[in-house]
Amino acid sequence: MNAELEYSIMQHRASELRRAAAEHRRVREVAKGSRSERRHRSIFAKLLAS
Repeated sequence: MNAELEYSIMQHRASELRRAAAEHRRVREVAKGSRSERRHRSIFAKLLAS
């Protein structure tokens, strides 16, 4: 494989990895937010039940 083709393949793979990492970060942020909401709901449910 010539150097230019190999370099373009490496660039493409790096951009794919960056895109996947950004998506993974977004998913984790959403999961972290929903986890805290769930915790608050359970606290409110306990307060309402008593």
